[in-house]
Amino acid sequence: MATSLPADAPFEGARLVVVMGVSSSGKTTVGKLIAERLQAPFLEGDDYHPASNIEKMSAGIPLTDDDRWPWLDAMGKGLRDTAEKRGLAVGACSALKRSYRDRLVKAAGEPIVFVYLDGSYEEIDKRMKARKNHFMPESLLRSQFATLERPGKDENAITVAIAATPEIVTDAAMEKLGYLQGLAKGR
Repeated sequence: MATSLPADAPFEGARLVVVMGVSSSGKTTVGKLIAERLQAPFLEGDDYHPASNIEKMSAGIPLTDDDRWPWLDAMGKGLRDTAEKRGLAVGACSALKRSYRDRLVKAAGEPIVFVYLDGSYEEIDKRMKARKNHFMPESLLRSQFATLERPGKDENAITVAIAATPEIVTDAAMEKLGYLQGLAKGR
């Protein structure tokens, strides 16, 4: 069974990247910038939620694991299918628990390198308050932090602090994802 355990030196074989973290941590913005730099397709995790999940979150009701499994399966398969066509794929998905990251890897059927966007509750709460037209209400941020299991040292993940601009955060991530630039150029 595939897991989020690290691949060989560093992240060898992982052509799938998932930018992860709580809501408003910058997953979509940084994910799109990484995808742009790699000339890879970008997949927005929110697009893989069934309507019932979006309705629950919009009403301020946290999702259960049973709500999340089909979403994570669809996202993992979407990443794999996209990489099959384009060589690489970058996605944004909260992936808050290790079991969710493992589920994504299992659904993809191949390694994924996770880019964890790390920030304080206060910093992310401020960002969330500034957001407009998003289905995730501020009230669910505490539940996201309560659910969050930061990636362990034994996971195929890198951690990037989000205190800087999205471009600087992306630069920090790309330093650690440099091996993918060779894959992108080889397509």
